[in-house]
Amino acid sequence: MTTPSTTQEAVAPSALPGVSYGRLTTFADSRGSFSEIWRASAFGPLDVAAAGLPDARFVQANLSRSAKGVLRGLHYHRRQLDYWTVISGKAFVALVDVRPVTADPHARAVVETRLLEAGENVTIPTGVAHGFLAIEPLELLYLVTNEYDGSDELGFAWDDPAVGVPWPEVEGTTDGRPILSGRDSSNPTLVELVASLRD
Repeated sequence: MTTPSTTQEAVAPSALPGVSYGRLTTFADSRGSFSEIWRASAFGPLDVAAAGLPDARFVQANLSRSAKGVLRGLHYHRRQLDYWTVISGKAFVALVDVRPVTADPHARAVVETRLLEAGENVTIPTGVAHGFLAIEPLELLYLVTNEYDGSDELGFAWDDPAVGVPWPEVEGTTDGRPILSGRDSSNPTLVELVASLRD
């Protein structure tokens, strides 16, 4: 295998400020393959607006495994940037830019969705809520700029009609609905979350 000179291939850009998508460059031969997941010099510095904290850097890496039909989200951070890479499987990713809503409660959140497959990634800045539905068994590696402590783990309802994420139908569950955690099944609406943050 040769030494990679770049870690990413170009993909269609995001309409949301601070969000970017990429595809890993993979080098393969008869022995297997090599993909560089992340390189600091290629990623560049993280600014305060994107990461929510001054002098932000990636401080924790997590591996999430989800069965087909599992939906995780919609989660929201004020002090954390996420960098997700799909290791295996397919994820329907939903991003909801709530920055307009937190500035003006009468504004509407902006929704962007994309299907990510193995080797594809997305950078999610603070202020952009995020969730994914495992279209097939999924392994998702994510780097974050804040160690988990629970104080910035916010969220709102995945099916909030005022937000209107166009989730695909879930095949293989008894009622056609996604498989949710207790937390994600009881999250408030976006309007209720924003109101609680103002109080």
